[in-house]
Amino acid sequence: MADWNIPLLEIGERKIKLIQGGMGVGISGANLASAVANEGGVGVIASVGLNYAESYRKGEYIESSCRAFKDEIKMARSKMNGNGFLGVNIMHALSNYSELVIAALEENMDFIISGAGIPRDLPVYSKEIGNSHTGLIPIVSSAKLAHIMCRAWARYNHLPDAIIVEGPMAGGHLGYSRKELDNPEFVAHGLEGIVKEVISAVRPFESSTRKIPVIAAGGIFYGVDIKRFLEIGASGVQMATRFVTTHECDADIRFKQAYLDCKKEDLVIINSPVGMPGRAINNKFLEEVAAGKRIPINCPYHCLKTCVPENSPYCIARALVEAKSGRFKGGYVFAGSNAWRCKEIVSVSRVFEDINREYSEGKASD
Repeated sequence: MADWNIPLLEIGERKIKLIQGGMGVGISGANLASAVANEGGVGVIASVGLNYAESYRKGEYIESSCRAFKDEIKMARSKMNGNGFLGVNIMHALSNYSELVIAALEENMDFIISGAGIPRDLPVYSKEIGNSHTGLIPIVSSAKLAHIMCRAWARYNHLPDAIIVEGPMAGGHLGYSRKELDNPEFVAHGLEGIVKEVISAVRPFESSTRKIPVIAAGGIFYGVDIKRFLEIGASGVQMATRFVTTHECDADIRFKQAYLDCKKEDLVIINSPVGMPGRAINNKFLEEVAAGKRIPINCPYHCLKTCVPENSPYCIARALVEAKSGRFKGGYVFAGSNAWRCKEIVSVSRVFEDINREYSEGKASD
């Protein structure tokens, strides 16, 4: 276990080093999540896409997705040493959101993290299942949304156990307008201001015995970044990009190599077919889509609520499955804005050690 000296994030009675961001379609699965948990963090399994190859064959989308999800959870637990915690990321935009939430509660997960939409109803499932153990954490992109979540959950007498604020430097789908993402100043410094605003927005819902930790995410790469956000009032951080280039990351080695090979200028904002902007590493597939190429979709299920297959230039689920497996002719790689800083493939333990040193020394490893 890495020697970790930075202040611990506390969520209730659980003391945590950091949260590993959930990266969908098989990037953060059992191997990565268990390795992060073994270092005292929250290892997070992304629920989306674990079953896509199987469901194409069997056509049992809801059943196979829940089965694959529970199998991944069991596999992660079999690899854990008891130091940390195991969470899941379940996108509210998923058409089988309810079924996956129930599956996670049945598995008595430590945390459910939910974004890509407004999960106002998440506490309802917890009460229906009778699960008081699983912490519920929404992801927000603004103080307004944080206030909405607290007010909505207060009706169920279940305030968020923490709130993750995901900024404009994150990878994948983003909760910001294209205009905001095209503003370099907002991208580089927006998270700091939003975190402060969210801290103020949740304060009226807190009491002397009940605090709502605010967790900064998106662009957190070095230990010095963690120090900066703790100093402005965040309770902790979520980190994703830096864990992609680890031995334990569940992606194909060619996916990891795409991070190692990319340059800063290769990271682009795309218009996702599900109606949200996203950040990815530019490649020939994306260039062809930008030029107007359409890839026929034969959708055996409707995995995202916002997807309209007949109007989509390609199937994003299939594209991300292809990329996870290292086949970039038919897909592309989502990545955070700091992906170009990844220089080598190392162990998760090494990442924790490096972050700890960077925090202590107050400087990046570059």
